[in-house]
Amino acid sequence: MIKNDLLLDVHERPKLGQWAVLSVQHVFAMFGATVLVPIIVGFPISVALFASGLGTLIYIAVTKAKVPVYLGSSFAYITAMIFAREALGGDIGASQTGLIVVGLVYVGVALIIRLTGTKWLDKILPPIVIGPMIMIIGLGLASTAVAQAGFTADGNFKMVAVAAITFLITAFVSTYAKGFFKIIPFVVGIAGGYVVAILFQIVDFTPIANASWLALPELALPFKLWKFDTYQLYFGPEMWAIIPIAIVTISEHIGDHIVLGKICNKDFLKDPGLKNTLIGDGIATSFSALVGGPANTTYGENTGVVGMTKVASIYVIGGAAVIAVILSFFGKFSAAISTIPGPVLGGMSMLLYGVIASNGLRVLVDAKVDFAKQRNLIIASVMLVIGLGGAIFKLSSLATLSGTALAALVGVFLNLVLPNDK
Repeated sequence: MIKNDLLLDVHERPKLGQWAVLSVQHVFAMFGATVLVPIIVGFPISVALFASGLGTLIYIAVTKAKVPVYLGSSFAYITAMIFAREALGGDIGASQTGLIVVGLVYVGVALIIRLTGTKWLDKILPPIVIGPMIMIIGLGLASTAVAQAGFTADGNFKMVAVAAITFLITAFVSTYAKGFFKIIPFVVGIAGGYVVAILFQIVDFTPIANASWLALPELALPFKLWKFDTYQLYFGPEMWAIIPIAIVTISEHIGDHIVLGKICNKDFLKDPGLKNTLIGDGIATSFSALVGGPANTTYGENTGVVGMTKVASIYVIGGAAVIAVILSFFGKFSAAISTIPGPVLGGMSMLLYGVIASNGLRVLVDAKVDFAKQRNLIIASVMLVIGLGGAIFKLSSLATLSGTALAALVGVFLNLVLPNDK
């Protein structure tokens, strides 16, 4: 473990004013991905906020408030969810059913761990598999951040300038600021980037004007309840194609808790233990899918925020969750979030996604993985190429494995079959 240099430890309670601002910052720090996932997949932002906040509170309750984790929308399932929707003509039944089952898989793995321990899981998912997996998740999002920031062939000066200024404000505040400002770099970065975007006249305020002040989250349920939308549970091949991705997010879950434990100078894999953290994550994911939201995950972004701000207070995490739930009922707020230009989110994401990838590298470094051993070099190399190269393996005409899921399965297979001698 490293020396604890946190400004606020897990169970430290900040003053009321600090708590409010820090909680708001944590919500904003999660926006880049939490909001982007529903935008890409076509889900309402209000549902993502609602499911993210309640999912985090579920996780906190299950883990007895011992881990400073905020759950947000998972990028790992985007491709499979889009495929499932398109295959069914836009119906979300297959994607939501698949994600509900994924959450149950988490719970099942946690129960097995509770009965048999973690040795079998350590053998299947050692650092040489988890490290590259986290790196793939972070680096796989790099193109999204770059595109948002406008660093593309069809980008323009205004977009690039806004993204660069947002990034620089966040980086300089995080590096040079002192006192209270040092622990709210993302709030300052987003606010600064938004002001610059307004000056560059690339903010469209029309959605805010058209939105209601108060509105229920646009939930979708598999049963009829008041005025909410409904969908039917679907157990066809499109649904089953989503399930293998659970190995990716379980790897991410373990890696995030390892890295977060290093930051907080604690061993979260022992206390409260994977038998509890996986259950919290799994129930939260199933709940989010049940109400029509994207999969939840123990965010790499969360780890990046805690690592950069040195604020790990569970009170801040819980406060952020409550704020997210409350904000999901404000139509004007959801509309305002939708007006944050892509370059502002891109400038933030360039930093956060890079931190995720770096955390994967940190897992390898902390575990002292020896890359002089040919097996380690082969496992990491193949996983990175498959995960970042967009590899696709067809199981049938309707079901496929691709990207992160395929890389994870290949990594697990190679780790089990390649000799581990010197």
